[in-house]
Amino acid sequence: MINVAIDGPAGAGKSSIAAAVAGKVGYIYVDTGALYRAVAYSVIKNGTDPSDSEKVISLLSKLQVELKFVDKCQRVFVNDEDVSDMIRTPEVSMGASVVSAIGEVRNFLFELQKKIARENNVIMDGRDIGTVVLPDAQLKIFLTASPQERARRRYEEIKDKQDVSFDEILIDIIKRDENDMNRAVSPLRQAKDAVLVDTTEMSIEEVISCIESMIRKL
Repeated sequence: MINVAIDGPAGAGKSSIAAAVAGKVGYIYVDTGALYRAVAYSVIKNGTDPSDSEKVISLLSKLQVELKFVDKCQRVFVNDEDVSDMIRTPEVSMGASVVSAIGEVRNFLFELQKKIARENNVIMDGRDIGTVVLPDAQLKIFLTASPQERARRRYEEIKDKQDVSFDEILIDIIKRDENDMNRAVSPLRQAKDAVLVDTTEMSIEEVISCIESMIRKL
């Protein structure tokens, strides 16, 4: 099986780019961030503070998180409920960054990610795919862009759906970067053998073409 790992900070476009490339090369796209969002959503829905690690850990035994591919599109289920659309709010985004720092949460989702990669040609994106989840991936990419550009893209994506300002998104992204890079468990970092792709001055079409080209050469 061919495994492609794409890591990078929040708002770098990993999900949309990985999904587009997967469609072009016929691989399954695995959005690991959605798994952490699913846990965060369940924690928040339960009325639990995502930073209360003991309570978060106690909830894990009651959660069944699954990825299902419907018409080649990834859908996220928690206890048989499709939560794919509910996990995209800023509150859940920040909650995901917090719960992802809990080792027990990462272990909870680790085997699911590994199992999918063992059984399929995949493009998997996240924060620690190339460093921890798929250290033997045939291709590792670290996708990034400046915080301002990432905030601009996210703002354009959600401004008509949510009442949020550019400055709020920028602050959120900077805070998530700090959380992700400084957490004790599996911090965000570029794998030594990963290809750095800075998309600040690139269009999404250029990024997709660049990564597709790298995969075709495997």
